[in-house]
Amino acid sequence: MPELNIRIGGRDFLVACNEGEEPHLKAAAALLENEAQVLQSQIGRLPESRMLLMAGLMLADRFQEMDSETRAARTRIAGLEDQLRAAETKMATLQAAKERAEQQSAQFGATGTDEEVRALENEIARLEDLAEQLAGDDA
Repeated sequence: MPELNIRIGGRDFLVACNEGEEPHLKAAAALLENEAQVLQSQIGRLPESRMLLMAGLMLADRFQEMDSETRAARTRIAGLEDQLRAAETKMATLQAAKERAEQQSAQFGATGTDEEVRALENEIARLEDLAEQLAGDDA
């Protein structure tokens, strides 16, 4: 089991870790050292236990803030995914309606009056506009 010498707050500590965890331990120690330096610059020299406690509390506070932001982001993402699914469903419904209107237009084109054909073409154009608006809202 590897042992690393880490320096926090001007003090050396010998810490054991599992094989391959050395980079992670060094990174964690660097975070703790940064917090210890902030404390020392603000307060001055502290007893080792107090300095480590305060630095740990500062990191825990930062972690809680990031955790809260992560939960809020996940909630926002879930809401956006719900909106996307609803828009996709609406778009599929509009696409199906457009296809039905096009089929009816084709049928009326052979036997319908010019007025009926124009009405169906206008309906198709309206549905296409709605589909484009929905596609634009999703982007």
